[in-house]
Amino acid sequence: MITLLGSTGYIGQAFAAELNRRGLAFEALTRSQLDYTRFEDFLAYLRRAKPAFVINAAGYTGKPNVDACETAKADTLQGNTLFPAMLGHACAATDTPWGHVSSGCIYSGAKVVEQGVERIEPDLTKPNLREHYRSSIPLSSSIKERAGERSRSEAVFFRGFTETDTPNFSFRSPPCSFYSGTKALGEEAIAGVGRSYIWRLRIPFDEFDNARNYLSKVQRYSKVYDNVNSISHRRDFVAACIDTWEKRVPFGTYNVTNPGAVTTRQVVEAIQRILKPDRSFEFWESDEEFYKVAAKTPRSNCIMDVSKILGAGIKIRSVEEALEDSLRNWQPETK
Repeated sequence: MITLLGSTGYIGQAFAAELNRRGLAFEALTRSQLDYTRFEDFLAYLRRAKPAFVINAAGYTGKPNVDACETAKADTLQGNTLFPAMLGHACAATDTPWGHVSSGCIYSGAKVVEQGVERIEPDLTKPNLREHYRSSIPLSSSIKERAGERSRSEAVFFRGFTETDTPNFSFRSPPCSFYSGTKALGEEAIAGVGRSYIWRLRIPFDEFDNARNYLSKVQRYSKVYDNVNSISHRRDFVAACIDTWEKRVPFGTYNVTNPGAVTTRQVVEAIQRILKPDRSFEFWESDEEFYKVAAKTPRSNCIMDVSKILGAGIKIRSVEEALEDSLRNWQPETK
C-alpha cells in the first residue's frame, strides 16, 4: 500500500488519478484524519500502517501565485522546508522509502555554450540571447544527436541545469522568491536522509482548464511575460515519478520535465493556431515593466536537463508533443 500526502492539491490529484489508473492500492491521508505534520503522530502512523512507499505532494505554493508566499512566510517555510525535513526523518526512522515533489524553480536561466566555452547565464531575456535561442538547439537529452548538424565553433547552444548543479535561485544565491528559497532549503534538509526520491516539477500544464494550469494562465493574462522555460505535463510528471518507484531506479534527485524547452511566445502561437481564441495577446515590453506592474517577487525561468531520468529508463514525451496534445484535447473549465 502507498500513502499519498497532499492528495487534494493540483499535483496530488494527478497522483491519485494515476495510482487509480494503475490499480495500485493507496491511502490518500488527509490532515483531518491525522495531523501528519507532527513527527510523533506520523511516525506512529508509519509503524502502524507500514506503507510500502510514501508520496509527498504536499507543500505551500501560494494563491494565486508565488507572490502570496512573500506575505505568508511562516506557512511557506513550514510547508516547503520544515515539513519535508520532518517527513524524511520519520521515513528514515522506519526505513520507509518515499518520494518528495520539489521544484525546478530553484534555478534561473541556463548554461550557454558559445564558441566552445560554457557559462551560466541567469537571465535569458537579454535580447541577444533571445535571438540566439530562437535559432538554436537546446541540448536536451532527447535531441543532442541533432547538434552535430551545426558547427559547434559557430553556434550558440543552451544546456539545462542538471541534478548536480548548485541552485542559483535560492537564499544562498539571491535574489530569489521566498517560495524558491524554501524549496531549495527543503532539498538540502532531506538530501541523503533515508531512501528517497526528490522529483523536480516545473510549471505544470495539461489539457484540463484550471487556475493552476500554465496554459490556462497564459490565456487569461492581460499581458504575457515572455521567457524560456522547461515545463512539466501534469500526468507525464506523476507517471514518471511513480515509474521511478515501480522500476526501482536508484534513489536520488531527478529533474522531471518534458524534454526540451519553450518560449512563452511559442506557447501563445500554439494556442492561437489550435484553439483560435477570440482575443489578441500582448507582451510586457521588458522585465522592468513586468516587475513594476505585475509581480512582487523575482520569477524563476530556466531550462532543465532530464538526461538522468531518461537514462534510468523512464519515458517522457517531448515538450512539443505534450503541448500539442494538451491543446488539441483542451477541455474548458465548466462553470
